[in-house]
Amino acid sequence: MTVFASDEFNERISVFMDFDIAGEVWTSLICMVIILVLTFIVGYMAKHHDPLKKTKGLLYLSEWGVTFFDGLVRDMMGPQFEGFGGYIMIIAIYLFLAFIFGMTGLPSPFTNLAVPLSLGLSTFLMIHGTSIYYKKWRYFKRYIDPNPIFLPINLISMWSPLISLTFRLFGNAIAGWVLMSIVYNALENASAAVFSFVESGLGSIWFAPFIAPALHCYFDLFCGFIQTTVFIFFSMILISQEAPEEIEEKLSLEGGR
Repeated sequence: MTVFASDEFNERISVFMDFDIAGEVWTSLICMVIILVLTFIVGYMAKHHDPLKKTKGLLYLSEWGVTFFDGLVRDMMGPQFEGFGGYIMIIAIYLFLAFIFGMTGLPSPFTNLAVPLSLGLSTFLMIHGTSIYYKKWRYFKRYIDPNPIFLPINLISMWSPLISLTFRLFGNAIAGWVLMSIVYNALENASAAVFSFVESGLGSIWFAPFIAPALHCYFDLFCGFIQTTVFIFFSMILISQEAPEEIEEKLSLEGGR
């Protein structure tokens, strides 16, 4: 019995150790750990901050971010989504951090379809969760409007936000990765041809440091900022559309009193 149990345990450990995790998933986990550590640091700073003193540094940046995203959600989604700014803020931070992670030389999380699919799925679930929350059983009416004959079409079209959000992130990340790979390969070959007299393969590294950083600024920083903005704006618009307009008007009137 002891030998059998030991063999079974070793087999399970072996299967676990052989479990292959993609590099993009690891970098995604690193991004989340960075955000988690920063969250604890900001929380500690806020807890021990003297309210009579002026905030500065990371704490000031955090307060500005909270104020900005709360105002953005209130303006774009309405007062019924008050408190939703924290979610949008953390998604925006993760998106931008994950996009610029390619500048470290490690793979960008978005070049693995599972990562953008997870983000797209979170927005997709919130869209339908919001609709169910406000409309209750009337939620299912959307699939037979304007006529029950449109049920197959409506069932297919319901997936369009998920597909759009997912492949927008994935497509841009893959395009940037492919173009940068071509550029690095071309610069490596050109440098090796020009500096062929340098031994030990060092002749292939001279051109990339002067040209690649400018391209990284575009594909990682600029495109990362654009895709982050597009994702959070689309998410806010699609989610807020599921709330009835009369709810927003009622809350606006109550807030104005």
